[in-house]
Amino acid sequence: MVMLAGQKPIRKSKQGRFQIVDVVGLMKPITKYSQQIVDGNNVPSMVRDSFRIAMEERPGAVYLELPEDIAEEETDAEVFEVVGHRRPSPDPKSIAAAIEMIKEAKMPLLLIGAGANRKMTGKALTRFIDKTGIYFFNTQLGKGVVDERHEQFIGTAALSAHDYLHCAIDRADLIINVGHDVIEKPPFFMEQGGKKVIHINFFPGQIDDVYFPQLNVVGDIGASIWDITDGLEKNPDLDFSFFGRVRDEVDSRISKYFKDDRFPILPQRLVKMLRDNLDDEDIVTLDNGVYKIWFARNYKCHAPNTLLLDNALATMGAGLPSAMAAKQIKPKSKVVSVSGDGGFMMNSQEIETAVRLEQDLVVIILNDSAYGMIKWKQEGVGFDNFGLDFNNPDFVKYAESFGAIGHRPESVDELSTILDTALNSKGVHIIDVPIDYSLNHSILNVLIKESACLI
Repeated sequence: MVMLAGQKPIRKSKQGRFQIVDVVGLMKPITKYSQQIVDGNNVPSMVRDSFRIAMEERPGAVYLELPEDIAEEETDAEVFEVVGHRRPSPDPKSIAAAIEMIKEAKMPLLLIGAGANRKMTGKALTRFIDKTGIYFFNTQLGKGVVDERHEQFIGTAALSAHDYLHCAIDRADLIINVGHDVIEKPPFFMEQGGKKVIHINFFPGQIDDVYFPQLNVVGDIGASIWDITDGLEKNPDLDFSFFGRVRDEVDSRISKYFKDDRFPILPQRLVKMLRDNLDDEDIVTLDNGVYKIWFARNYKCHAPNTLLLDNALATMGAGLPSAMAAKQIKPKSKVVSVSGDGGFMMNSQEIETAVRLEQDLVVIILNDSAYGMIKWKQEGVGFDNFGLDFNNPDFVKYAESFGAIGHRPESVDELSTILDTALNSKGVHIIDVPIDYSLNHSILNVLIKESACLI
């Protein structure tokens, strides 16, 4: 994304500091590049450089600020020609070293992270998995890169430790870590003298206390995986039966409440309902709350970029705008936004935009009249419930005031009917769904730790 913003005049102003804020400084920690244009002659080079920076790995946002008086300047500076670029190929010696490490491993495991979510990388990774027989798991931002219905898929590392799939991570002697970035919540913790890690990405691994890979394979990820696969064959001496048992255990655990029809609804039941009602290329966007963990663990993606969630800054308020952008980019796909009531109210005014753009959109509000994620956190560390409950507006009337269509189901069956109608109708549909988070603590804080590695 390249953002171009205005600013008050910088050379001469009769208004002192009125409406002057250092937006460039505010943007610096959350963008790849933030700069004010101070001379019209600099526009061509700064704009060209901004697009280069925004598109290079990792792709991100760039902010350019154009003051009023600079915008009025005349310039004869020539516009730069757009020049494409190819990602660099990996070093052959690094490829050879990775192949040798995989051949020597007794229990290798593949991890797919955010950086692997690029064109053709999923194809290369599927080829690697099929040829070697190696099992795989993913991070929240790596979901869908390889179809999660694959028989060698273990699960998603939605938690940093103690989940059922971490039994496989603990047993592995080598993690082939593809596309991971330490900006994402750690999917596992390394220890000195423990398992080895191969870091495969567009840039070297950033070292910290829990991540220090023994080998970096730097370059285009798809090309790296393709070359590594060429040097490998399935090893008949390797026994992956333990990983298979972990996969079966994960599947049985995450599906346990898929048919539970209590109401208010459990997040696990909602996950199942959406998965059953959406096609492979349809899209779910998530805001940030405890339901994000349930979706990451329980919602199986069949294709890349079909579950859009933020596991880096993880800010609230992103769910509805994400869905609107996804619908603009993929107008033929059905798009569902899932938000908590707290996150939804942080950007709920964008309903007006969605209605004005005549988008066909389904917005599900998980209503517990509280900040449920922090309630779960407070309970997990033994704190009393404090300061997290609030009152909501009537979401049906609120939706209607914008020209959207509001719904409030009173049972799982009624929600199923409403969801089917909303997904197959025109317009913006807002569904106010009472949510039951009573199992958050008992499952995610207690049960997992007590029963995770009893396989």
